[in-house]
Amino acid sequence: MSAKSSLLICFLCAVFFNQAVSAQNLGIFDAQTDVGNVKLTGSALYEPGSQQYKVTGSGYNIWFDHDAFHYVYKRIKGDFILTTSAAFLGKGVEMHRKLGWMIRTSLDSNSKHVNAVVHGDGLTSLQFRRTVGAQTEEIKSSITHADVIQIERKGNTYTMSVARNGETFVTEKVDDLDLGDEVYVGLFVCSHNPNVSETAVFNNVRIVVPANGANGYQKYIGSDIQILNLESGNSRIIYQSSQSLQAPNWTKDGKSLIYNSNGLLYKYNLKTNIPQVLNTGIAKNNNNDHVLSFDGKWLAISNSEKYGSIGYIIPSTGGEARQLTPTGPSYMHGWSPDGKYIVFCGDRNNEYDIYKVPSKGGKEIRLTDAPGLDDGAEYTPDGKYIYFCSVRSGLMQVWRMNPDGSNQTQVTNDDYDNWFPHVSPDGKMIEFISFMKDEVAPGDHPFYKHVYLRVMPVGGGPIKVVAYLYGGQGTINTPSWSPDSKRLAFVSNTQLLFPVFPIAQ
Repeated sequence: MSAKSSLLICFLCAVFFNQAVSAQNLGIFDAQTDVGNVKLTGSALYEPGSQQYKVTGSGYNIWFDHDAFHYVYKRIKGDFILTTSAAFLGKGVEMHRKLGWMIRTSLDSNSKHVNAVVHGDGLTSLQFRRTVGAQTEEIKSSITHADVIQIERKGNTYTMSVARNGETFVTEKVDDLDLGDEVYVGLFVCSHNPNVSETAVFNNVRIVVPANGANGYQKYIGSDIQILNLESGNSRIIYQSSQSLQAPNWTKDGKSLIYNSNGLLYKYNLKTNIPQVLNTGIAKNNNNDHVLSFDGKWLAISNSEKYGSIGYIIPSTGGEARQLTPTGPSYMHGWSPDGKYIVFCGDRNNEYDIYKVPSKGGKEIRLTDAPGLDDGAEYTPDGKYIYFCSVRSGLMQVWRMNPDGSNQTQVTNDDYDNWFPHVSPDGKMIEFISFMKDEVAPGDHPFYKHVYLRVMPVGGGPIKVVAYLYGGQGTINTPSWSPDSKRLAFVSNTQLLFPVFPIAQ
């Protein structure tokens, strides 16, 4: 090979490498550009470690009949949900500087568009242009200074949902806005002053393509396993699959997650990012009710069989399964701290209640007998209480009782269906998943819904939203706290994956 040929190959490799780096630096987006007449060139940088985007933009405004701003985007067809946490860096110059999500028909400055926007002075609104070159219209939100911004498309209806950190969404929507099937979607920053640039940071950036009628019990969509840092509020996607991944259960040593998929259990190594099938012996049709003992040595699993789910026990490292419950359905949920008992949700005589059974085998003991579904039972680390969820007061709510079933007391009482309370290893906090009551029946926790992950102090107190996501069944069916009580693992879902690294098949 000649020196000239070698140089050409090196040059082409360098070009390819630079293009790959450029694409990687934009994360889930494909490109970036300044839209309109912008004096100062903008930029968008992606930090793979935190999965954070930093966008800098100038531009006179996004208003009237034309726009000027910086945009990082990709093209999508059909329905979708866009979500992010966002904030400006620094005080800024103009009170009407803007950040948010933008959906456009084209990259022309006078394009039809809709955007969910937060201004520098806190004004939060849904803005849109119905036809090319038309005047921009606005619907103001009842809240200001939103930290979380979401916009969802269903056909020609666009719904903006916004919240301050820790609070639930407030929504506004516009109907009959025809932007075409394939649109540009992305993050934007506008300084509202052509002579200055402003920078915003976007975390928890998610593009979700919803299930479009698939209910999750017959047809699955893709999954993202995420880890949320509770102190920073930042959540990272650590693993993606076109398959249904469900119920990550953190191991006691903090090194792995155990989750289920297609009837098998997997142990996911957090250092190597490689999952391996966990040997479950004769139990080959495992569902998402599996729970580790407090000492980390044993795993209670639930295997779907002819007459319903049956409880088994295996070593946490894998091994032959020992049957625990003689009848089903039986869904394993929690160990006592001393390892002597396992609590589970059992259907006996067409009534779902909480039972406990000796882990070495023996007679099951009924702990609840109120009419309606009781589910998701779990011991506190000190063994003093069992938390569970129940529909006995109307909606699904979190309850607590003594280990013998006495003193059953309602813990949450709000306008959501609250499922699967998990107590942190330090015994200070409770995590649970909340469904919207207008989307689900109180006794159901289906796949593929808008849900919140929320936490509250064990002794009572304010409830805080820590994650806004699309998920439901399989998101946190099992205890998902890290051993140090500082992080949460969970699953979110999307029909079309937007990879932050190669997708597992």
